[in-house]
Amino acid sequence: MDSRLAPIRNWIFDLDNTLYPASARLFDQIDVKMGAYIAEKFSVDLVEARRIQKGYFYDHGTTLAGLMAEHHVDPHAFLDYVHDVEMDVLEHNAPLAAAIAKLPGRKIVFTNADAPYASRVLDRLGLSESFEAVHDIHAMDLRPKPQASAYAGLCAAFDLDPTQSLFAEDMARNLAPAKAIGMTTVWVDNGSEQSADADRSYVDFVTQDLTAWLHEIWG
Repeated sequence: MDSRLAPIRNWIFDLDNTLYPASARLFDQIDVKMGAYIAEKFSVDLVEARRIQKGYFYDHGTTLAGLMAEHHVDPHAFLDYVHDVEMDVLEHNAPLAAAIAKLPGRKIVFTNADAPYASRVLDRLGLSESFEAVHDIHAMDLRPKPQASAYAGLCAAFDLDPTQSLFAEDMARNLAPAKAIGMTTVWVDNGSEQSADADRSYVDFVTQDLTAWLHEIWG
């Protein structure tokens, strides 16, 4: 095992496009629904809706955060609408469940989605029993990754020592605040990251396949 992993006692995982491959395109359904929501709310076409949506995503961390900050959108109604998607593109991943089961210590999901949606995803993947808890957008007081408060709140909620914690995530920019407080970081580089940021100094490990990486490090 890599010596950098020896201190790890807390294994923290993003949900979307991390615990399942981006090729499943589940989040594409959510993306479409966010665009439809914005198009209807602002009476614009889908091209303009996408421009607004992505602007909020890059400026605020999530589309929802931008809508709340600038238009006081009800987060519960928004999340219920955009998360009402079919899960049939996801399959049980027994090898991933086995790999997570071998990890020593605590395992937590850290997601900008909400807990009901996360529960549906985990159930579909066969990972419902793999994690101690889901730390969702409501647990973050609706201040999402990559805001520093989200990471501080996670550590406080579960009494985590960041220097004993590893965080795996498909959006590289969400790893920077984790690294800043001492976490070990894993970038699941599967094509979902759209940032042109060339600085990856906050990334400790890179993999295109989380399941394979976990089996590789732990055997």
